[in-house]
Amino acid sequence: MVASVTSFGRSGVYDWLIQRVSAVIVGLYVLILLGYLLGHPDLGYEEWRDFITSGSMRIASTLALLATLAHAWIGLWVITTDYLSNSFVRFSCQSACGVAAAIYLVWGAQILWGL
Repeated sequence: MVASVTSFGRSGVYDWLIQRVSAVIVGLYVLILLGYLLGHPDLGYEEWRDFITSGSMRIASTLALLATLAHAWIGLWVITTDYLSNSFVRFSCQSACGVAAAIYLVWGAQILWGL
């Protein structure tokens, strides 16, 4: 059996499961944000800042960021392996996506945690 070094999980089943779980995490995060926004119609900057910078929301936002990156990586990996037959082009595209994901991860951590 050939092991893929660019796949996120150990096999297609794990990738499928990671993508479904990450979609649920992002969906729950959006529902939390929508619930808060709908529950506070006269929301001001200070109240929003306090909500977003609370410890639980920072953790939830970090988890949503990681889930989004995992979901995007698996989706882009599947698309590039299915539709890009030239290995150099495929590797270049996957590398660019990996670099972009790493940049977004660092940038997101800086925004969320003030690093």
